[in-house]
Amino acid sequence: MSIRIIVADDHEIVRSGFPSLLQGTDIEIVDMAVDGNEAVEKTLRHLPDVVVMDIRMPNCDGLAALEQIHKKLPETPVVMYTAYENPTYIARSVALGAADFILKTSPGEELVAAIKRSASGADAPDTSILRRVKRVMRRRHERDDDGIPLTNRELQVLRHVALGLSNREIGHSLGISIETVKEHVQNILRKLDVNDRTQAAVWAVRRSVV
Repeated sequence: MSIRIIVADDHEIVRSGFPSLLQGTDIEIVDMAVDGNEAVEKTLRHLPDVVVMDIRMPNCDGLAALEQIHKKLPETPVVMYTAYENPTYIARSVALGAADFILKTSPGEELVAAIKRSASGADAPDTSILRRVKRVMRRRHERDDDGIPLTNRELQVLRHVALGLSNREIGHSLGISIETVKEHVQNILRKLDVNDRTQAAVWAVRRSVV
């Protein structure tokens, strides 16, 4: 049985390259989309096994589309496929439920493998950039450094803040409410004696928290 996918990318040259990339595999393209809104609409219509999604697209970007798809069809895996190895993009993809994150500079075999893994329900490998960033986001602190005045949960929230995630995305990632996230952020700012999230992020980078 073939793996049915939808490809969402605003660049015609990328979309037109997919048939040759997937030639000889058991992966079938059932439709293509040029922006996030179209990706969501066609995913709901076709119910594919996997969605392959670019991030930077007009009207509705891939991360916003990922959030909508994950909310409406939580069992449908979405593989983010982008030219940008941006830590914030990767962290937001983790928080919003992406199955994998593949760079367009990677060999085609890597994307094919990611699609097959995602369709089977398998996790991304430990070596993937998605898993590496996920580990950083979830890492607990060994309490041997009294110079860091934060609890383990506050450190997890701070890592998310430093990676550029919104309160809503932090809540998704850690499975807590937005109100709880806001409370943690306020505690972090107070304990670090900083005025805003940017200063907190700078503190986190300087202390190698991220």
